[in-house]
Amino acid sequence: MMDRAGTPAQASDLVDIPALLAAYDGPAAPDQPVVFGTSGHRGSSLDGAFTSTHIAAITQAIVEYRATQGITGPVFVGADTHALSAPAQATALEVLAANGITAIVDAEDGWVPTPAVSRAIIRFNRSLKVGGAQADGIVITPSHNPPRDGGFKYNPPHGGPADSDATGWIAGRANDLIAGGNRDVKVGGTGSIDRYGYRPEYVDDLKNVLDLAAIKNAGLHLGADPLGGASVDYWALIASRYDVDLTVVNPTVDPTWRFMTLDWDEKIRMDPSSPSAMASVVARRADFDLLTGNDADADRHGIVTPDGGLMNPNHYLAVAIQYLYTHRSGWRPDAAIGKTLVSSTMIDRVAASLGRRLWEVPVGFKWFVPGLIDGSVGFGGEESAGASFLELGGSVWTTDKDGILLALLAAEIRAVTGKTPSELYAELTAEFGSPAYARVDAAASPAQKARLGKLSGADIRADSLAGEPITDRLSTAPGNGAAIGGVKVVTENAWFAARPSGTEDVYKIYAESFKGPEHLAEVQAEAKTIVDAALGS
Repeated sequence: MMDRAGTPAQASDLVDIPALLAAYDGPAAPDQPVVFGTSGHRGSSLDGAFTSTHIAAITQAIVEYRATQGITGPVFVGADTHALSAPAQATALEVLAANGITAIVDAEDGWVPTPAVSRAIIRFNRSLKVGGAQADGIVITPSHNPPRDGGFKYNPPHGGPADSDATGWIAGRANDLIAGGNRDVKVGGTGSIDRYGYRPEYVDDLKNVLDLAAIKNAGLHLGADPLGGASVDYWALIASRYDVDLTVVNPTVDPTWRFMTLDWDEKIRMDPSSPSAMASVVARRADFDLLTGNDADADRHGIVTPDGGLMNPNHYLAVAIQYLYTHRSGWRPDAAIGKTLVSSTMIDRVAASLGRRLWEVPVGFKWFVPGLIDGSVGFGGEESAGASFLELGGSVWTTDKDGILLALLAAEIRAVTGKTPSELYAELTAEFGSPAYARVDAAASPAQKARLGKLSGADIRADSLAGEPITDRLSTAPGNGAAIGGVKVVTENAWFAARPSGTEDVYKIYAESFKGPEHLAEVQAEAKTIVDAALGS
């Protein structure tokens, strides 16, 4: 059978939108409770996992949670282009109104990217006088997930993803409400709806975080592909507002995403870091000085250069860090570099060369929030193509991932340095070495996954990895001491990390080697042996 990854979607790949929407108003499946992962509750109405019952219960739980926290201001609400996002927003607004809470929606009735909601919360709360009623937010998106999915997440007053204490409370209460038939979910009420210019406010604010004049003056020919997502009208306004030569290469919005090329597993998925999903974008790389992509809620970025094609997210993060920490004089001189512990060690080497502190945290953007707020972390990035950084003057920009920002930063880098990000990464490898990086999955039972999530470094008995002595066995992150929900094993030139999947009976093995692809393959093979031994299998 032909491998269809990277080929155009066919009619048989498309979700039945009427059936999807009809199922949203159907019953919630008993075996599909509310589960908050790193980015909220996700699922499909076709599986009974994302229904009006779920969303009403989650919204009521958020109302009750914010009451326990003394949050009495309005709720900023934004939704992306997934078909389930609009009905989920309608449900949420109904429950908020019934509870007498003011919801703030888009003034243009448009789609709202995740970073625009984060930015709106931060701007609102920054403007408050002492004792003012703080705002928080709801973002309705399953991010890059397939068209059949819906997603719903809560951002507290700091503007970023809620921490596990908050999401655990909200999920628990939502499931209690569902178990009670949603009898305690309020409907009908006196709450009001206010309107806010998410798009013009966000776009106008970009001048405070990027050197947009440099991009304009360089005369770059830029392309931006929203991949059918919420950033589509934002890119058009950026082009006109800042007079840059920028083409929205595909302004189509279609809830089936029939224009996409299929991802690695032959599913439609709007992942701008995936070579398969980005195949049609990469095919146009010679037409632009720089071409970028975003996922459906624009919290992720993909960078395509004429010389290098689609950049590996780790490679671009290293280049972005190198550039920012040498071109942002307004940041604190001690502002740390934030990375998740499954991101490339190239970042460690760049940080050391810059004389900057590396702040390594578990997977999840929520860990960067405190440092971005107080300016002690200048940049926070994840290997999955999500990042944000401070304003030019060192103040917080967003506390959620911002794919629009990182795409525009690539243009600033190209304009200021005269080199593409991929050319600059080649310079980094000449100085620090060229790492090989990959992620693979290994089978694991639910019991093994539970044990893996609780392993300590002491459970790893091996002394060597792929011919090198093991120098570190981690089960907590060096930056903040938080549990990583798995283990990371480090040698001088390589490392692997193993974490259980939240949705499948597998565990994920992230691995990297500065000794080349063959050594990486050895690391991956031994990693599975080491982890299986620790799990007692």
